[in-house]
Amino acid sequence: MIVCIAEKPSVARDIADVLGARNRKEGYIEGNGYQVTWTFGHLCTLKEPHEYTPSWKAWSLSSLPMIPPRFGIKLINDPGIEKQFHIIEGLMQKADMIINCGDAGQEGELIQRWVMQKAGAKCPVKRLWISSLTEEAIRDGFAHLKDQSEFQPLYEAGLSRAIGDWTLGMNATRLYTLKYGQSKQVLSIGRVQTPTLALIVKRQQEIEHFVPKQYWELKTVYRDTLFSAIVRKSDEELAEEAEKEKENPVSRKKASTDNNRGIPQITDEKTGQELLARIKDAPFTVTEVTAKKGTEAPPRLFDLTSLQVECNRKFSYSADMTLQLIQSLYEKKVATYPRVDTTFLSDDIYPKCPKILEGLKNYTQFTASLAGKPLVKSKKVFDNSKVTDHHAIIPTGVQPQGLSDMEARVFDLIARRFIAVFYPDCKFSTTTVIGEADKIEFKVTGKQILEPGWRVLFAKETKDSVEETKDNEEERALPAFTKGESGPHEPALYEKWTQPPRPYTEATLLRAMETAGKLVDNDELRDALKENGIGRPSTRAAIIETLFKRHYIRKERKNLIATPTGVELIQLIHEELLKSAELTGIWEKKLRGIERKSYDAATFLTELKQMVTDIVYSVLRDNTNRHVTIVSDPAIQPKPDKKKEAPAKPKTRTARSKNAQPSRSRKQEKPEPLPADDSILGKACPVCGTGIIIKGKTAYGCSQWKNGCTFRLPFRQEA
Repeated sequence: MIVCIAEKPSVARDIADVLGARNRKEGYIEGNGYQVTWTFGHLCTLKEPHEYTPSWKAWSLSSLPMIPPRFGIKLINDPGIEKQFHIIEGLMQKADMIINCGDAGQEGELIQRWVMQKAGAKCPVKRLWISSLTEEAIRDGFAHLKDQSEFQPLYEAGLSRAIGDWTLGMNATRLYTLKYGQSKQVLSIGRVQTPTLALIVKRQQEIEHFVPKQYWELKTVYRDTLFSAIVRKSDEELAEEAEKEKENPVSRKKASTDNNRGIPQITDEKTGQELLARIKDAPFTVTEVTAKKGTEAPPRLFDLTSLQVECNRKFSYSADMTLQLIQSLYEKKVATYPRVDTTFLSDDIYPKCPKILEGLKNYTQFTASLAGKPLVKSKKVFDNSKVTDHHAIIPTGVQPQGLSDMEARVFDLIARRFIAVFYPDCKFSTTTVIGEADKIEFKVTGKQILEPGWRVLFAKETKDSVEETKDNEEERALPAFTKGESGPHEPALYEKWTQPPRPYTEATLLRAMETAGKLVDNDELRDALKENGIGRPSTRAAIIETLFKRHYIRKERKNLIATPTGVELIQLIHEELLKSAELTGIWEKKLRGIERKSYDAATFLTELKQMVTDIVYSVLRDNTNRHVTIVSDPAIQPKPDKKKEAPAKPKTRTARSKNAQPSRSRKQEKPEPLPADDSILGKACPVCGTGIIIKGKTAYGCSQWKNGCTFRLPFRQEA
């Protein structure tokens, strides 16, 4: 008999249907020579400290560091898990062959390997490795089963990660709790959790210590077009740019023809007024008009992180909520495997793409033009060298049915991105006009879409984006200017203040975790930095949720704010190895090296154990009387926004010549009551600030209702 073991009952049923196993038994499905059983995620875990050495049960500084000579696993203490495991154990003891049908990733490999080890399986083991749960994919996977030995490096990487997390987490949590905690308050420390918290705290402190600086901008209106004075970069800015280019050669810009031209930044009003007086009666003359045509490629396909970022940006979904939604779409067979960190497809997917497009029945207005002709095959989409275990997240071609509103939104993002990669590039023209008044140069740039190409799929989104960024001078067409033309203009001086960095949202935090704290917009540079990212795509959402549960962070609208406990904990930690995203990223790179057979697992664990030992002795030598303050749960009532004690930002004042239009002051918007309709789905909960609004049978509620959130908004009653 061949035993197949899946990660959950629903996947086991799909596999059993394909294999022709129809006879349902307790804990498994049998038929056609197969017994298909399942786990419930993790059935086994690493042993607790006291299960290695009884004296480790009591928390004591004298027992640290706790490093077992050999790590062992145990069953999770749960009656349901124990019952299912004994069923699996009985099947495996009698099996002629086992097929590991676990989730096709590092954690999925570890889950099933531990179960097989605990069950004492002795027979040959094969591996089912598939990227979607469609019938076709399952049949193809069983026709090309792989040998388990091919996935030994994947298992060793997962095991090293688990042992590393245990060693650092158990020792550091006890160490800091006993040394710095008060009244049995547990200070949780984690290999990825703590540097992630440190990123948030660092950003928060940058904002708190930020001192706004005043400056002025000189602008002028010529032929109903607003020109801005060209301001040369300071020596500090040039040095900073050179340093960035040295660190990241990928980001190096082409040599500029501008030669750092322009006036120095205006840092006092007197200078600004002198410049304004100098040009107000001088004619404005156009000196340069250049138009360049360019193309913009379609956006990349989604990996898990970019999908979580987009869902947080557009719908305010948390990273964890997006992971649950895309996992559900995967199990409903409409999307491919979600826990991926590549935005590329392998070449073998290309022949299947026409059929996938054909299956997207709700998008025929976009797919009709692609039917019956060869699809574009771009290296920006299809690249075997950028794909390891799994490709980017794409639709499977199965027609979606019974999706919730939130699932439908996520599927729509994935479907449109997939269709877009086969559309032509967007063609545009960028016009730059430079003029001068009394030798002071001004500049304006405009952009005109010539052929929208792939942008037709995102027409509504583009319209919304333009509405939001009306002040963005580059996103509009300019009137026709001619070199040498001249005429009157209306100059004005605008008072401005430098702005602090923005607080992290889940979207920007995920990006920072992906690149070990370095925020970059360039896709190629982001790919290069991914190697040193902290955490895995599949675990980053859980890390953020853990920080909420520990009350180290809270949410104010979409912003992530560190609580006093979180701030004090990071200030307490002097060991950079524990809180540096960059150093943690180096450990992550070593774990990826184990997976790729370029780094030795034993070396990794030896280095990690030494690091933990050094941290323990360093903290034990600390003779200061520092402690972390205990605070109540801050997540329920977010604090109101208070003005900074740094110089307040005054209202913008504008000095203008006569005939200039007065500036419009922005009114502060008051939050409006939430409407009782589906437009509020996915928005941040107004009560706890942590969850998002979901739809129940009779009312809207909060996704954190299990954790005690009381938000409830009954459906609007029709008259």
